[in-house]
Amino acid sequence: MAFLDDRAPNWTEWFGTDDLDERIKDYVLAISKLVWQRQMIFIAAAILSAFYFDPVTTFAGYSAVLFTELLDLFLARRVMNWTETDRRKTRLFLLGVVANTVLSASAISFFVISVALQQVGGGHFTPLFFLFAASLFAAMNNSQMIGVLLVRLAIYGCTFIFIALYDVILFKPPLGSAAWLEFFTIVFVLYFIVDVSLVFYGQYQERLQQMLKIKEENERTKAAYEIKSQFLSTVSHELRTPLTSIKASLELINAGALGEVPPALEPAMNIAAKNARRLSNLIDDLLDLQKIEAGEMVFHFERINVRELVEEAIESTKGYADQLKINMITVFPKDDIFIAGDHSRLMQVMANLLSNALKFSDEGGTVQVRIAMHGARARISVRDEGVGIPENSKDKVFGKFSQVDSSDVRRIGGTGLGMSITKQIVERHEGTVDYESEFGNGSTFYVEFDCKLPGKAANSNETALDEQKAANA
Repeated sequence: MAFLDDRAPNWTEWFGTDDLDERIKDYVLAISKLVWQRQMIFIAAAILSAFYFDPVTTFAGYSAVLFTELLDLFLARRVMNWTETDRRKTRLFLLGVVANTVLSASAISFFVISVALQQVGGGHFTPLFFLFAASLFAAMNNSQMIGVLLVRLAIYGCTFIFIALYDVILFKPPLGSAAWLEFFTIVFVLYFIVDVSLVFYGQYQERLQQMLKIKEENERTKAAYEIKSQFLSTVSHELRTPLTSIKASLELINAGALGEVPPALEPAMNIAAKNARRLSNLIDDLLDLQKIEAGEMVFHFERINVRELVEEAIESTKGYADQLKINMITVFPKDDIFIAGDHSRLMQVMANLLSNALKFSDEGGTVQVRIAMHGARARISVRDEGVGIPENSKDKVFGKFSQVDSSDVRRIGGTGLGMSITKQIVERHEGTVDYESEFGNGSTFYVEFDCKLPGKAANSNETALDEQKAANA
């Protein structure tokens, strides 16, 4: 057919603009969502008409309306499953929409006219009200494609005029009669319906423009985000190698491997080594953050004994605790608890929780690490005796590059990435991380995990492999 040829005039512009694919999908989505509302209107009209008029004619008209509804639903299902962009298919779907619109509007008009013809005394209030309801419904809900809407309203308009002129032609009443009043009233109603249609079409156009602006802004944000991620990754990798060499050299010097350090240089060398470690930790955090956000961090799930995990984390943090003169105590259950997780990543989670608690504790204080069952989940909690966390600070606690005390004179240093990374690692384990705190009375951070492996036996290789595949997916 000529209208399917790409060289043919772009007749589709009358039914929308260049975003015709989107308009067709919006149109059929509205049809699908409102099918029951329309059917309730049609059923109510059919029952009322069947009671007062000929039921056979009435239900014949309703059957035709129902048939066109089924055609609309069939077309809607095909369009909603349509993913590719194909100009030919777009025009075929548009042809289907137009054809269904003509059939649907004609069936409704046939139903209304069949009722009107049975009112021999004039004053066709009931069929005209049915037709007005159908027209108003279309004006309010079919504004996605102005051409299709106008086709439907044109058929309804012809039906309005036919019903109005039927009595005028049949009875030839004087101009001051009720039949002429009904005719002029119908003309006014048609104007009202067209006006309402334009209003709703204008609102739909505004929504489309807003959505277009949102999409454009989203694309700009995604582009900026990708540039930021690439920048962080490049800078982090470029800094990591020389910084590793600097840190190793400073540690060798401070350990006396290259000779005795003059007493006058010891403070400066210690400060340099400390800051080198801080920079190294920052770069590691930035690389982890970039991997998580890019979906490149791989997790190797295995069966983990929670007690052994926590004991290992405490042992690796003991030197830092001794340096701060903080006591660490543990409260473990009698029975071992097992979870599925990536050992190295969970060690990173525990290191962040423990170092956080130690940093915010006063000298001589105590940090308590507890393992317990919380419902059907294993909970690991770390409690400190620090100053606590103010209310409504959760966004800062788990945010990126943010700390609860972000002032220039804060006592505790750090990048503000640790808890954000912790949260994302825990969530990849389908766990939760949260805290309880009362300002001035310390804080308790805890993580929870499912303590039973799904599938077969918890220690089977097949189960572990399934867990790893599911997590990496």
